[in-house]
Amino acid sequence: MALEKPYQDIPGTTIFDADQARKGFHLNQFCMSLMKASNREKFLLDERAYLDQWPMTEAQKAAVIARDYNEMMSLGGNIYFLAKIFSTDGLSFQFAAATMTGMSQEEYKKMMIEGGRSPEGNLYKESDSNG
Repeated sequence: MALEKPYQDIPGTTIFDADQARKGFHLNQFCMSLMKASNREKFLLDERAYLDQWPMTEAQKAAVIARDYNEMMSLGGNIYFLAKIFSTDGLSFQFAAATMTGMSQEEYKKMMIEGGRSPEGNLYKESDSNG
């Protein structure tokens, strides 16, 4: 029997819980392998061959190759592990976060300086829910 997860009612949010950790175990282990320079070099030389060394799903591998961080998170990726991928690509956390929101880096930076995303309309998927 699955546990009730009231946090699944938050739009645009993937909570990294035990189920996500199990689903993304090999994806996250791959990410952690990128902490070694020699592994980063191998990955950048032939991404698919490097990914094929890991028992990840095809969907996870495709998301890595596409650098679709939102999809990787939905497939069990933890943002702190995924950071190893965009760091390997020479990209900042701010740049990666901007791509996940569909904003330019400048738009994202401005939004964050101004206090972040408004909670209006972003609290629950159910529009009639008041919490």
